[in-house]
Amino acid sequence: MKIATRLTSLILVLLFFILNDTFAQKFGYVDTDYILSQMPEYNEAKGEIEKISKAWEQEIQNMYKSIEEMETSLQAEEVLLTKEMKDDRLKEIDLKWDDVKAYQKKVFGFEGLFFLKKKELIKPVQDQVFDAVEKVAKNHRLQIVFDKSGDLVMIYTDPVHDYTDYVLEELGLGDKNDVISNN
Repeated sequence: MKIATRLTSLILVLLFFILNDTFAQKFGYVDTDYILSQMPEYNEAKGEIEKISKAWEQEIQNMYKSIEEMETSLQAEEVLLTKEMKDDRLKEIDLKWDDVKAYQKKVFGFEGLFFLKKKELIKPVQDQVFDAVEKVAKNHRLQIVFDKSGDLVMIYTDPVHDYTDYVLEELGLGDKNDVISNN
């Protein structure tokens, strides 16, 4: 019952804004995932990020492998070691495990090196897209521009409000044979 009341209220508010010209707003949407996929700079940045990620993953794998080899060696030599020697080796192995886990967190943890590198490489490309979206919005007098690829759920989109091609054109990535019409 509450949902129906809220939905009715929402519909009435939306109708008020739509019917009242003083509050009428023009809106559109773009698909930034599609736009980014058309940008060579973005694809290069993604490739660089993947290459860096794989290098860090390999480095961490090698660290794990080294510790596992230390454990295997300890097991093989265990009968020949005194209790003190065994305890020292176990402490060394534990320290190595702590080090590799700390390094992994430093690289791939929240706001770690990987996150910072990704931000460094992707942000300039995203800024280009946002600048182009802003220009398109101003040129077409849009007050609101939604991102179709974002978390905002768009159940229905009328292609007449899709400004993705305009943003691609603004970035110089539009299809030369494609004529944009906003009927």
